[in-house]
Amino acid sequence: MSLTLPTPEMFPAFPFLPYDIQLSLMRHLYENIENRRVTVVESPTGTGKTLSLLCATLTWLRDEQERARKGQISAGDEQAAMDWVLAQTIDRKRRQLEADEMEYAERLARARKKELIMRKAAKARVRKKSKAATTERPTVDLDLDDDCFLPESADGSSQDENDNLSPAVRALMQKLEKAKSGATMTTREAEPTCTKIYYTSRTHSQLSQVLHELEKLNISLSPSFVISLHSKPTGDMTSSTSTQPVVDVRVVSLGSRKQLCVNERLKNKGTDLDEACRQLLSEKGDKRCSYLPPADDETKMLDFRDQVLATPKDIESLVESGMESRTCPYFGSRRAIAQAQLVLLPYNLLLQKAARESLGIDLKDQVVVIDEAHNLISTLLSLSTAHLPLRTLNMSLHQVSIYLNKFRNRLSTEHSIHLKRLVGLLEALSHYADEWKIERLNNSGKTAGKDATEVFTSGELMGRLGRKFEGVNMLEIEKYLRNSKIARKISGYCTNAMEKAAGQAKLARLTATTPPLHAVENFIVALTAANDDGRVSLSLVGDQVDIKYQHLNPATYFQEVVQATRSVVLAGGTMSPISDVTAQLFPLVAPERLTTFSCGHIVPPNSLQTLVVKSGPKGSQMQFKYDSRNDQALIAELGQLLTNFASLVPGGMVVFVPSYAFLNTVVGAWEKSGLMERLGAKKKVFSEPQESGDVDAVLRDYAAEVQSIHGTTPSEGKKKRGALLFAVVGAKLSEGLNFSDDLARAVVIVGLPFANLASPELRERMSYVNRQQQKRGAKVAGVKDAGTELYENMCMNAVNQSIGRAIRHRGDWASLVLLDSRYASPRIRGKLPKWIGKDVTVTETFGEAMKEMGKFYREKRSAA
Repeated sequence: MSLTLPTPEMFPAFPFLPYDIQLSLMRHLYENIENRRVTVVESPTGTGKTLSLLCATLTWLRDEQERARKGQISAGDEQAAMDWVLAQTIDRKRRQLEADEMEYAERLARARKKELIMRKAAKARVRKKSKAATTERPTVDLDLDDDCFLPESADGSSQDENDNLSPAVRALMQKLEKAKSGATMTTREAEPTCTKIYYTSRTHSQLSQVLHELEKLNISLSPSFVISLHSKPTGDMTSSTSTQPVVDVRVVSLGSRKQLCVNERLKNKGTDLDEACRQLLSEKGDKRCSYLPPADDETKMLDFRDQVLATPKDIESLVESGMESRTCPYFGSRRAIAQAQLVLLPYNLLLQKAARESLGIDLKDQVVVIDEAHNLISTLLSLSTAHLPLRTLNMSLHQVSIYLNKFRNRLSTEHSIHLKRLVGLLEALSHYADEWKIERLNNSGKTAGKDATEVFTSGELMGRLGRKFEGVNMLEIEKYLRNSKIARKISGYCTNAMEKAAGQAKLARLTATTPPLHAVENFIVALTAANDDGRVSLSLVGDQVDIKYQHLNPATYFQEVVQATRSVVLAGGTMSPISDVTAQLFPLVAPERLTTFSCGHIVPPNSLQTLVVKSGPKGSQMQFKYDSRNDQALIAELGQLLTNFASLVPGGMVVFVPSYAFLNTVVGAWEKSGLMERLGAKKKVFSEPQESGDVDAVLRDYAAEVQSIHGTTPSEGKKKRGALLFAVVGAKLSEGLNFSDDLARAVVIVGLPFANLASPELRERMSYVNRQQQKRGAKVAGVKDAGTELYENMCMNAVNQSIGRAIRHRGDWASLVLLDSRYASPRIRGKLPKWIGKDVTVTETFGEAMKEMGKFYREKRSAA
């Protein structure tokens, strides 16, 4: 058998006849996974990106598993001739593998049948909550033993009187405890594992859509001799003759405790769910969570694990199965990871090392697919940022002081020393932040009442903390916090003390927030990992101080994923400029291991018109720089231009502006001048709300107005005008929404949405990439510095996301208008997606722009 898998010419698992670009994409993915490469792919929305990703990766996984299976069977083939002894050995090994695979397939078949019976029984039941059950207040045990709040030692056991024993005696007792629990540990079934695909996206709703696409594939990842078991009965569940194929891929969806917890009493407590769950895990008997089987009873959890893998489930289905089985879906899904072939999980669970370790995810030689990867850089930077408001810092200091006073005589010397060091650190930080705040407020009155920010390195922060911080080792504090779980113990004790003092009536208000010491712990962890890639900032907003650690290099922690995996695939509808993605995320990846791929669009060229409009109706240059956004003449000309466009565009027209502030400015000016009334006569005007809760209502009203033009005639007394929707680049309507067909027959981008250069965080990041460029070598002549390149790329990435809202399927068509003379620059146009940038028409005058748009829409009307 060949050691290298050849790239398929066709992909039979694909449910339709693939377009050429889909076939090219799947071949590219298959080849790159087989050759252990990292690749960035751009596939516009409407080109079947998700289906292509699944088909290519799962086809490779099927071939890889078959290669591994045959390799196991034929092991030793090269060592000796094929005599009868060797033949018997191989045959016995083959039978054993087939028996193991058949046994597990039968287990999944039984789990699938059991699940169908449970679902049918659940639908037949009428569930009614008693009046008492709906009005009963959640009760909490306010008389917890203080011993449960003692800190844990390095091995995870709670501190008790044994801490005062000699190290030798304590070690002997620990060995006896391990021996005592050894029988329980060995009863756990050995967990075989397999090569798998980790498929991530931003949200669980997006991952649910992945499951819908998975159902369309025609692929089996089971050997041929067990495929017959992967069918499910239809109609009468006892029937064995009527079957229909099911998705033959073992899939598990991963989520947080908050999303998967089925213990209603625990969720209703109002406490931090993660901490409350961990507390229940340490309990015994009736106090232990009723949805989590005892540690010495694996049967129930293994049965639920099989139920998780029996049929693909999203988060909602997992919760439903957990409630029906009365088994925790959070821990059940974790147990299913080892034997899953496809693991669906949101960004944060994959990108954070602590989350991967908590879930037991081992990325060694696995395949990672990151969909919607245009958000990856910002997500990585956000996950590595630690916020510590001064108010939270002071509350943490107060809690540690209370805890230390309470347990002073019960703590070992080691714990007392570490806690005193922690208090010293918190006092030093608090004192410095207070002094910094006073200095800013009293700085000649210039910054009083205004925002102020100062940025410095972590080393500079350490040097400013004064005598109280001298001799404090940050690494020792970080290690102590991690091993002792002291943050959870201190917060738990203080919360319990407050509950006792306040009583049950005020419980929810007191316990609904995250323990403040966790923010301190996150900040300390960030500082200990800090190097030239990070900066600390102090910001004054009003009279509140916010301390923040900001990481500047998105590649730092992502590099761990890249190095461990066999292959990483970054995919998105608009990844341009791709060069920016590769430069920021893969600076240490060898060029021969890094590839890129950009699909064309499936729509014909005449279905998309891209115009750069340089001049307005009065001949003024359209250039919406930050300094000119309050220019009343420019604002008036913009309004007249949009009114003229609205006369041409049928159906819906979406206009993206740089910011909410700019949107409020132009709308206010147009309402005063009467221009808004004239624009409203052409199309009904809607604006994107700043409150997330109002977005759906605006979208519904906008869609209803657009759709209302169908079926109306002039004789009915109603003009077919459609609607115009103002949206903000980078806000809620610029990502993840479909403005297909009549909802967006034109998308207008007003200006270039550059970020605020006055932001200290942005300036630091630009300065950082410039320093990295200098380390790599001198700047190339004629090329802008790395900081300016980053600044432009951030802007164009946001523009490209907004552009992608229009063309959503093969039969769609629209006009894309880039309203700013700077879009005429080859440098800027080169950062548009390839399927757009190659066919851009630059119009020098407004009349030329109107002529081109009119021609486009006349052709579409005649073709209809």
